[in-house]
Amino acid sequence: MEFIICTSEHLDAVIEMYSKVLKKLEATVNYPKWSEEHPSREYICESAANSELFACVENGEILGAAVLSENPEGSYELGDWKADLSRGEYLVVHTLAVSPEHERRGVGSFMVDGCIAFAKENGYKALRLDVLKENFPAINLYKSKGFIFAGTKDLLRNIEGIPFFDLYELNI
Repeated sequence: MEFIICTSEHLDAVIEMYSKVLKKLEATVNYPKWSEEHPSREYICESAANSELFACVENGEILGAAVLSENPEGSYELGDWKADLSRGEYLVVHTLAVSPEHERRGVGSFMVDGCIAFAKENGYKALRLDVLKENFPAINLYKSKGFIFAGTKDLLRNIEGIPFFDLYELNI
């Protein structure tokens, strides 16, 4: 497995992977409450154009993807962060997902390790993220990697039916 920064050549495969993830979530338990609006094709393409879209690849196949960005998408200053950092000193993990065909193979763990390594190599002091309180698979993964709970907050995103997010941080 490799953890790579996606380019335009990866976009169709990454979009297809997110589509498969969404179909599975709709058929089972939609822990992150994703929909056709998020993660959208536009969001994925914009993230790739900004060199913020990453993927786990094996033999040319996209096994999973995530966005690593300096943009927290909401009022992250409200978090009970352990480190007092300014924007640009930390990266935020968004929309980490594993293709349904490759679940239970350690892909998510490999991707979080890739996010941590990328942040360290590029001089960031922390990784931060927000997750719904009910998203137990994601919470358990992040906690297993050393992420610390940083409060439950309304990030002022105005997403209908999702007023609060649990925040997590890993200082590196």
